[in-house]
Amino acid sequence: MSRSVKGTIVVEGQELTISNPNKLLWPQMGITKADYLQRLAALAPLLLKYCNDRYLTTIRYPDGVEGKSFYQKNCPLPAPAFVHTSDHDGISYVEPDSLPVLLWLGNLACLEFHASFDRISNPAYPTEWVIDLDPTLPEEPRIMEAAAMVGDLLQSLGIASIPKTSGATGVQIIVPLLPELTFDELRQIGEFVGSYMADKFPSQFTIERLTKHRGDRIYVDYLQHYQGKTIIAPYSPRARRGATVSTPLHWSEVRANAAITDFHLLNIETRLQKEGDLLQLAEPQSLRAILAFIQSSKR
Repeated sequence: MSRSVKGTIVVEGQELTISNPNKLLWPQMGITKADYLQRLAALAPLLLKYCNDRYLTTIRYPDGVEGKSFYQKNCPLPAPAFVHTSDHDGISYVEPDSLPVLLWLGNLACLEFHASFDRISNPAYPTEWVIDLDPTLPEEPRIMEAAAMVGDLLQSLGIASIPKTSGATGVQIIVPLLPELTFDELRQIGEFVGSYMADKFPSQFTIERLTKHRGDRIYVDYLQHYQGKTIIAPYSPRARRGATVSTPLHWSEVRANAAITDFHLLNIETRLQKEGDLLQLAEPQSLRAILAFIQSSKR
């Protein structure tokens, strides 16, 4: 990626105008828009991979993380010719299919990338199952312990999974799947896991939807796993003061009580060079047998 003195960059043969390259987007971390675009380019191979074939929602912070924000579903206009869109339910979604598109969004101060659970090409059958552990407390020192406990349960069921930080306060556990179960069927498995954890460890876990009734317990959110819903994409930055990045982890890091704030825009490149993409550690798997067991136990 080359940057000219005229405020333009040329990427893969496409010229983009960069506005206010010296604007601080994460003031506490000293990250300007120019810095952000450089780091976005480094994250692009993986970020594009995990947003590909998904409906993309971004969150824009025109004045940086300390300023106001808004969700962007429809493609911003005017859009360059290299930006392609997918229309769904009256919304024209940007297709995150190239580095120029990603940097164009970055220049618009899109600081978060949320991808739909369902794929555009096969919306009925998800290619991953996600358990979202959502703290009720603003700061939750038990979140990694809780993730490890859920991971142990999945392992006891023969389910391979990969944890990732949300980049905010929670942890998401990703289970790569063969595309053979529906969202409704996967929520049955999610309800089983959430109910088991809440029954066995009632002081730590809950499946109570209303925040006011959760106390200080960690919410096992299986209900969000729906067609049309979104999740923060792996390797997406977050609009937090520490410029955190939603980062896949080793289970050993979870058990060592890694901090969500340990993984951010200023060190994510070094981590990727060392660890690679941890989401590749688990192969797509079938959960049919687990679902059949759960359904039979309810009869």
